[in-house]
Amino acid sequence: MAIDMAQFHQVFFEESFEGLDAMESGLLNLDLGAVDADAINTIFRAAHSIKGGSGTFGFTVVSEFTHVLETLLDEMRDGRRQVTQSAIDVLLGSVDCLRETLQALQAGIEVDHHSVTQHKLALDKLLNDVVDAVNETGLQVPGECLEQSSPQDTGNLKIVGWHITFSPHLHLFKTGNEPLRILRELATLGDLSVCANLPEMPDLYELDPEECHLAWSLDLQGRVPVSEIDEIFDWVEGDCDLSKQPVFAITKTTNAVSETDVSKQKYPLALDLFTGEPQTQSPAILDDSKDSQNSTLKSTGLTSSSIRVDTGKIDTLINMVGELVITQSMLSLIGEHFAINKLDQLKNGLLQLERHTRELQKSVMNIRMLPINFVFSRFPRLAHDMSGKSGKKIELKLVGEHTEVDKTVVELLSDPLVHLVRNSLDHGIEMPDVRLAAGKPETGTVTLEAYHRGGNIVIEVKDDGKGLDKDQLIAKAVEKGLIAPEAILTDKQTYELIFLPGFSTAEQLSDISGRGVGMDVVRRNIQALGGNIEILSELGKGSTICIYLPLTLAILDGQSVAVGEETYIVPLGAIIESLYIKDEDVQLVAGKGETFMLRDQYLPIIRMHKIFKVPTAKHSKLSEGLIVVVEAQGVLCGLFVDELLGQQQVVIKSLEANYRRVEGVSAATILGDGSVALILDIPSLVRLANQ
Repeated sequence: MAIDMAQFHQVFFEESFEGLDAMESGLLNLDLGAVDADAINTIFRAAHSIKGGSGTFGFTVVSEFTHVLETLLDEMRDGRRQVTQSAIDVLLGSVDCLRETLQALQAGIEVDHHSVTQHKLALDKLLNDVVDAVNETGLQVPGECLEQSSPQDTGNLKIVGWHITFSPHLHLFKTGNEPLRILRELATLGDLSVCANLPEMPDLYELDPEECHLAWSLDLQGRVPVSEIDEIFDWVEGDCDLSKQPVFAITKTTNAVSETDVSKQKYPLALDLFTGEPQTQSPAILDDSKDSQNSTLKSTGLTSSSIRVDTGKIDTLINMVGELVITQSMLSLIGEHFAINKLDQLKNGLLQLERHTRELQKSVMNIRMLPINFVFSRFPRLAHDMSGKSGKKIELKLVGEHTEVDKTVVELLSDPLVHLVRNSLDHGIEMPDVRLAAGKPETGTVTLEAYHRGGNIVIEVKDDGKGLDKDQLIAKAVEKGLIAPEAILTDKQTYELIFLPGFSTAEQLSDISGRGVGMDVVRRNIQALGGNIEILSELGKGSTICIYLPLTLAILDGQSVAVGEETYIVPLGAIIESLYIKDEDVQLVAGKGETFMLRDQYLPIIRMHKIFKVPTAKHSKLSEGLIVVVEAQGVLCGLFVDELLGQQQVVIKSLEANYRRVEGVSAATILGDGSVALILDIPSLVRLANQ
């Protein structure tokens, strides 16, 4: 019976993306010039796993590309090639190309074969140690060739063959490979000359017929793509020493008459390996930052239908289920033979059931928790690319990357963080000469930190750059008509101007940020996660952007409040305090309605029964009800309700998916008595009240 291999594709893609992340991280941590065998081995193993899996599932475009990548890594691992910045850049570009190719295969769309070809050319060029120079005609040729050719040589270089050295290891025969078959296959590609090297051949009486002592020097004539040669020797990879050098000829062109220089040179050459023509440009390395100008945040491919869970979490869950089964059995026995003298046993059993259910809920939610490093791991590459592109010196520090957060939050948080980090790199950190003139180190520091605070996760993006200029922000906002010239703003309100649509202080546009179409989208995405974002800054010393998010989007800690016969849930994290006020404490402010004084600050009052049109409200006088002081995006206000009912954890149910979007309401929940309660969206509620 045939096995449907498609059922394993999802696992392959997930493991491949994890492998690419490991490769990228390893490449960014390589030391230039040195050979760290362990680090390169880690990168090599990830590439090898992707190659093996892609070959198994028939994704030949991936396996062939990864084969060339492996060859380069193998030379680094063996010390035959030094680790250079150009090699790291090419390898990072190859990782990007593989990621895009795998994403296309996963989505079932057409692979960008042009991109694959360009990156493969870059790898082949690096593999063949190409040294480019530009002659007077603008043609790229090796520097050694320029020294041997006259300035009048106009025309180009063509590949006419390959010089190959093939040295099998002693154990080659034991792997089932036959060198003569390889040579016969090679001869089908062109005119092959074979010379056997015998210096290592032992005497006849010492010869072991199961060991291979021969080596060969091979000259293959013909315009043969290197990929075809690699395919033939693929079977003996790791079981031989193999080198390939292209042989080229200079083709002179005079009055449309071509003449080929018979003196063929054996130099590495930047070639189009499919046409045999010299390459006139260096292969482009893909830039993943071009979407930074989009006004909406795009998916990054992090979304996955499965999740890897530590076995310890599974064991804890199984133990809790066992405890729950024991408690259920005990309650069943009490119920079958119930008597009034067993009332205490029943109460104890129900308390155990409540405790075990709470622990079970905690264990189940813990399974969905992933380290925030799933998001943070992409930023070292972003800082590396930005540093090379802008000429800035940047150090990225990651703190608290093992802090765990709900899987859904991780997936939806990635794009907003990319925008924030890009802004810090582009607008925050100054050029090295500017930093030195300001008495700072020439290397700027961007710190990405995550930690838990109460029932929330806090993520901070900090930089030691130039900070935000409040006067410049206000002037730009007035210029764009976003605020009135006479407006008086607090520091917090001034910094939050950057979240207004279309607001930007960039003196010139870049492909990283500066079009004013990102920060408002970032705030909307954070709010959609039930979170909040705020900015702290000091001119000349740097800025800090703080994101506050719930640990999970499935369960909410809330405060139940009553408005007439209706029950509403106020997120606990939004509540500052609850208090009673007197009628004389209430003031009417033109354009702002009712306000009351709280510690030298006037706060607006939102009458809940008016906002939601509740006819059964018990109290109309502010002195009879209760004021719940809440905070939304740095703005404090008071919710007027009839009474507080108590704190509880509620399961979030999407109102938009099951009914429709309701202004001032983020979701709904089902209470213990079966009734439905609405969960308040505090920022939206404040906007609604202002309208």
